[in-house]
Amino acid sequence: MAFEMEKIYNPQSCEDRIYKNWEDKGYFHAEVDESKEPFCVVMPPPNITGKLHAGHALDCTLQDTIIRFKRMKGFSTLWLPGTDHASIATEVRIIEQMAKEGKTKAELGRDGFLERAWAWREEYGRTIVEQLKRMGSSCDWERERFTMDEGCNKAVREVFVNLYNKGLIYRGNRIINWCPECKTALSDAEVEYEEKDSHLWHLKYPLTDGSGYLVVATTRPETMMGDTAVAVNPEDDRYKDMIGKTIMLPLMNREIPIIADSYVDLEFGTGAVKITPAHDPNDYEMGKRHDIETINIMHEDGTLNENAGAYNGMGAMEARKKVVEDLEKLGLLIKIEDHAHNVGQCYRCDTVVEPLISKQWFVNMQPLADPAIDAVNNDDVQFIPERFSKIYFNWMNNIRDWCISRQLWWGHRIPAWYCEDCGEMMVSKEDPTKCSKCGSTNLKQDEDVLDTWFSSALWPFSTLGWPEKTEELDYFYPTDVLITGYDIIFFWVARMIFSGLEHVGEKPFKHVLIHGLVRDAQGRKMSKSLGNGVDPLEVIAKYGADALRYSLLIGNAPGNDMRYIESKVEASRNFANKIWNASRFVLMNMDGKKPMDYTEVKLDITDKWILTELNRLNAYVSEKLNDYELGLALQKVYDFFWSEFCDWYIELCKSRLYDGTEAEKQAALAVLYKVLGDALKMLHPFMPFVTEEIYAHLPGTKGSIMVKSWPTYEKEYTFDEDCHDMETVMEIIRAIRNIRAEMKVPVGKKTRILLKSAEGKQAMLQGCATYITKLAFGQEVAFLSDSDDVENMVSAVCEAATIYLPLNELVDIEKELTRINKEIENTKGEIKRSEGKLNNPGFVNKAPEAVVNKERENLEKKRAKLSQLEGRLAQLGG
Repeated sequence: MAFEMEKIYNPQSCEDRIYKNWEDKGYFHAEVDESKEPFCVVMPPPNITGKLHAGHALDCTLQDTIIRFKRMKGFSTLWLPGTDHASIATEVRIIEQMAKEGKTKAELGRDGFLERAWAWREEYGRTIVEQLKRMGSSCDWERERFTMDEGCNKAVREVFVNLYNKGLIYRGNRIINWCPECKTALSDAEVEYEEKDSHLWHLKYPLTDGSGYLVVATTRPETMMGDTAVAVNPEDDRYKDMIGKTIMLPLMNREIPIIADSYVDLEFGTGAVKITPAHDPNDYEMGKRHDIETINIMHEDGTLNENAGAYNGMGAMEARKKVVEDLEKLGLLIKIEDHAHNVGQCYRCDTVVEPLISKQWFVNMQPLADPAIDAVNNDDVQFIPERFSKIYFNWMNNIRDWCISRQLWWGHRIPAWYCEDCGEMMVSKEDPTKCSKCGSTNLKQDEDVLDTWFSSALWPFSTLGWPEKTEELDYFYPTDVLITGYDIIFFWVARMIFSGLEHVGEKPFKHVLIHGLVRDAQGRKMSKSLGNGVDPLEVIAKYGADALRYSLLIGNAPGNDMRYIESKVEASRNFANKIWNASRFVLMNMDGKKPMDYTEVKLDITDKWILTELNRLNAYVSEKLNDYELGLALQKVYDFFWSEFCDWYIELCKSRLYDGTEAEKQAALAVLYKVLGDALKMLHPFMPFVTEEIYAHLPGTKGSIMVKSWPTYEKEYTFDEDCHDMETVMEIIRAIRNIRAEMKVPVGKKTRILLKSAEGKQAMLQGCATYITKLAFGQEVAFLSDSDDVENMVSAVCEAATIYLPLNELVDIEKELTRINKEIENTKGEIKRSEGKLNNPGFVNKAPEAVVNKERENLEKKRAKLSQLEGRLAQLGG
């Protein structure tokens, strides 16, 4: 057939078409196939409120690259996609949307609100899926899951009830993190801490026996209405006589005890701290130890309640100001110090989180955490890089019970029912129809829903059909690798590990590949406030998906943050164009006809060299992809394509393609076909679209490159000795090019190339003379003996030969001497000026250190330049 490849690669004209063909042909679908080894990755489910961002783009590119590689290696590969219902974030977004319409949750009621939430999911939840497809994600979309679909809901109920029956889930009053804006409880992992400047207030608390007062230091005077004790360290000599006495709580006139507890830091503030068990987690624990009263002074919206007395109805900051004013009027405020401390904020809305005593559902974590800690200690689950296991251990070894109930409507509703007649509570996998105690049908389900992470913790097995014993679960579980960012190790990774061990009796995955964050060009975290975010879809529209994927992977090392730099994406597009143009050249010479097989032709040294390099590339890339070192693998493919294949082998082939015999031409075409086809396959996992488009034009190919076998390492086509010889020839060519560049010889000016070959190398070099002549801009290659005159020659020593180039054929010596002498004088003048500045104490002592160091660097560069110029002058006999 006639050659039909377009002159210019246009990703916008082919990416959608290619992806649709992949989907239509069912190439992404995975089946249980006992004749193949399984390989499974579950996608971290993006929120249905989400829009594709740079982090998603990196995450899915890493996963897709590994999946495409394993698919080509012959595994039955399942990349299982899905989305997360994201309870808090989704509910917030829907409420915001409703507010614009003048509607509220209360007006809609629970059923009406949930109807709207499911409609939201259908409309907006599909958006990010379509965006993931634009990246080239080869997920099994036929198996797509949602964290609130019927199967996941069944798994959630199974887990909840099983843990409840084991006594690992319980309901009780405990201190929790409360978001006044979202009006829901949060787990510890959902609170983000930020250091903020504040103050430390020193307050007098009068002793009830009239003997004086105790000075308490606090960062939160607005909570003192809930104080039920003051604590000191039992080793603190300042307060030993006060332990057991009582004080009169200012503003509330309530008598509270002075207690001793070793938790109190002797060095903090005054060494005496107010204890507010209902509004501080450490105070709560101390309160339990000493059986101290708990008084909640806060409403769910963060305002103070009736227990706060005169401050009822005030917001926290308003109450703080008023409390401090009142204490000052009473003469009880001693001083205010500047003080910076960590303040907890809701990870969704950034509202300051309030510690609050509340009746919630909890998971008893220690029995679940212990086996999960062992699994990583024993390398049953391995973090890549290993250093991230420290984050995991830090959280798991200091685990606290997990608050799993959320005061929301969107989410998995807690499977607990209460009898309205006798008060009995029933926890059940199925909806009960009557009370198990009194038989009443007057039942009401718990209003709360479960923490989003409760359902996503089950993701690796709930998506494979658990609690049913499906063939997919048996075949694909445990999955092979989880790929995610380091920011959700404790949010999600830890919870999946203990959930898999507890409920399936097996780890959920073998490896956890951790990637870093995508930052802007200045290294800053991308955020709305900075306006430095990147829309991957806009990048794709401009440069193509392959360019974006390449830019995210090249130089990427597991666990390390990376910077998004647009010029890097542009360079990535240029690489795609380089591949396209080189492939187009090769295919034009084939003119639509498949060449002979490379095993049937006579190979010359250049063919043996490139086939050896191809095999070395295969071994290296396969090893690095198996080790999840994707950045290193891609760099090697890039170097091979750009340098060995395009810059060297194609150029070396031209003499045979244009001037060789028919047998030589066919040999060159056969090897070009082999190398191009295999190199495209090795590049495909990284850049799937351009490789697919080129591969489709290769004569004799059928079907998609993505379902072709990964190239085989061929030991019989690895020619180490010939490869080494060819590398010595290339060294000679590079040396000649360097001499010409240093002497500024015009490209079109050709010279004789004279070689004194090393022992045993002349025959080989004679066989490569044509290549040296063509690629080193020579007229001819001749060989010298030891007795030949080499006066007035420029020389360079290489492993296989010493090179001599006639000086008068390279440059006009008189003109070059004049030019060099002039440049030497200019450089000496620059050195003198620079030395003068650096010898001037006024400059050295007064100028910024960076400016002085820069001047020193410039001086060294000028001295090095002078040395080179003088060497050139001597070489020319000047």
